[in-house]
Amino acid sequence: MLFSDRREAGEQLSLALKAYKGQRPLILAIPRGALEIGRVLADRLDGDLDVVLVRKLGAPASPEFAIGSIDESGWTYIAPHAAAVGADEAYIEQEKRHQLGVLRARRRLYTPDRAPSDAAGRIAVVVDDGLATGATMVAALHATRSRRPAKLICAVPIASPESLAMVRPLADDVVCLHAPQDFGSVGRFYRAFDQVEDMRAMALLRGNGRCNAGS
Repeated sequence: MLFSDRREAGEQLSLALKAYKGQRPLILAIPRGALEIGRVLADRLDGDLDVVLVRKLGAPASPEFAIGSIDESGWTYIAPHAAAVGADEAYIEQEKRHQLGVLRARRRLYTPDRAPSDAAGRIAVVVDDGLATGATMVAALHATRSRRPAKLICAVPIASPESLAMVRPLADDVVCLHAPQDFGSVGRFYRAFDQVEDMRAMALLRGNGRCNAGS
């Protein structure tokens, strides 16, 4: 399975989630890439779009490789392989402080004039553009569960089988379009996988770039 871009992935994912159309689901996207998908889901399912702010904790020699994740409250998930790649306690504390600073800055940037959307009693769909290690989704699901949704759904176009197995116990339902054994990386399943900049992310949250029915 190969998606042309995140928007196409969102269109396909919305079909898999069509049972929730009309129930005003709260779509919670992990910034920034997932906001392209989240915008499609919110429009197609007649839901609301917001962000769930979490960050991966990167490995000492490879910041893009997750050794854990953190949410806005400071709750942290540390992967079993963290020590094996050189992430000792001192490094993890330093990385946590750094990523919490990034989260605070993003909250000020993305929702400067309002509180996060209330997930209590609602169907909450946490979406990302793919799961490699699954670490970031672990923190996102934990953060959303703490807000007492009526139902918690993890939705992704693509994932490694190992990451799916890790997140399944944390959600009431997991919707994934493709989980190949030879996963490799998220980006290889998209023809276009450009970085989503902050200005684009904020426009998507405001509803600019809204998808028209049938487009």
